[in-house]
Amino acid sequence: MLPPVGRFAPTPSGRMHLGNVFAALIAWLSVKSRGGSLVLRMEDLDTQRTSEEYARVLRRDLRWLGLDWDLETPAQSTRSAVYQQYFEQLADLGLLYPCYCTRSQLHSVNAPHLSDGTYVYPGTCRNLTPAQQAAFDRKPAWRVQVPDKLWTVEDKLQGTYKENLATDCGDFVVRRADGVYVYQLAVTVDDGEAGVTEVVRGMDLLSSAPRQMYLQERFGFPHPEYGHVPMLMAPDGRRLSKRDKDMDLGYLQDHTTAEKLLGLLAFSCGITDKCQPISACELAGEFSWEKLQKADICLDITPILG
Repeated sequence: MLPPVGRFAPTPSGRMHLGNVFAALIAWLSVKSRGGSLVLRMEDLDTQRTSEEYARVLRRDLRWLGLDWDLETPAQSTRSAVYQQYFEQLADLGLLYPCYCTRSQLHSVNAPHLSDGTYVYPGTCRNLTPAQQAAFDRKPAWRVQVPDKLWTVEDKLQGTYKENLATDCGDFVVRRADGVYVYQLAVTVDDGEAGVTEVVRGMDLLSSAPRQMYLQERFGFPHPEYGHVPMLMAPDGRRLSKRDKDMDLGYLQDHTTAEKLLGLLAFSCGITDKCQPISACELAGEFSWEKLQKADICLDITPILG
């Protein structure tokens, strides 16, 4: 069996918070513990919020943590021409159509929604005639038609997750009205072209896996393995985000060491049975997916601050 190829794909829109660090750590440990390699990719599709300066800081933060990478692939903002080629593949298959629905229409109380509040696209624009399309005075987004088929993700940590794209998602957008290719298409293409065999990321992205599996099959890419790790929560119950400046890497580098931080994360998620300083390389020898807890993790950083 060939060594695994994992990836870490941060968005360079600010300093990493501990949730980002945790996902990066598990992605790194999973492949390095088995002699594999890690790909780094900057997901900067939203060029209004991202910058090369933040990307430089992210690389520096990863090196401080001891989380090296074997290859950095081109940033997403440079790959529009590549995404266009795959977009055209979907068009050639007859799977694309323009969508003129507004945000308010998609989120209206009359639109179908799942129990978590997310909307299911009902195919409003799927069968518009050319004359009906021409009546709109705005540029459309483009959606890909999905089959009435159950997709099953055998997740390394969360177990079996199933979703029927037709009833749980609906036809989804692959290119926005402003011409920007969306996350689902870009990630599928980037992972496929980089030969990624294992995708490790936060639990909040588990529902994206069936959409990406569908596109992988359309583009001829093999399905990677998936591992969706629990979210980190602050002691007061808040999910960690880049707005929590007391939890970002800038603050932490001034108040603790990388080894103390990694030790806290490893203990909190179940990799180690003691909260003590440890390096990433040392943790690789301790790692197994069986040790990780599935539920969200409440993280108190005060013991490592000094």
